[in-house]
Amino acid sequence: MDQQTHHITNSHPGEVSDDDLLEVIADFLALGHVENIVAMFRQDQRLFAWAGRLLTDNRLSVRLGVSVLFEHLAEICPEKTSLAIPSLERQLVHPTDWVRGEAASVLAIIGNDEALSLIHPLVNDPSPQVREVARDILGISPHG
Repeated sequence: MDQQTHHITNSHPGEVSDDDLLEVIADFLALGHVENIVAMFRQDQRLFAWAGRLLTDNRLSVRLGVSVLFEHLAEICPEKTSLAIPSLERQLVHPTDWVRGEAASVLAIIGNDEALSLIHPLVNDPSPQVREVARDILGISPHG
């Protein structure tokens, strides 16, 4: 982001833009600081809507961190995890197969009927890995 764009998105000096905050969250997850991010999600529910975007990060450590984050959140505040479903659903049609697979995995962690119902179409995904993830989550045999 260039300085002019950064200035426009920050209407108040010292205010962090959403893109900057998303980058900080991803960096913290990459470093394994999940507890800090759990606290942030609990304080600011709008962050749940960013779950899908975090899964597009090229760093495996970030994507694994999102799964760990949602495992913690599912224990601590399961009623809030469904706030992430719309952002995860958008990633189920992402052109990159690992993004679709990661989104399915986080939906499985959320584990409610709505989240699990979104995984069903992935059993016919073009990617064999995504099909396998979806079938494993849903308990469907590869030939079933």
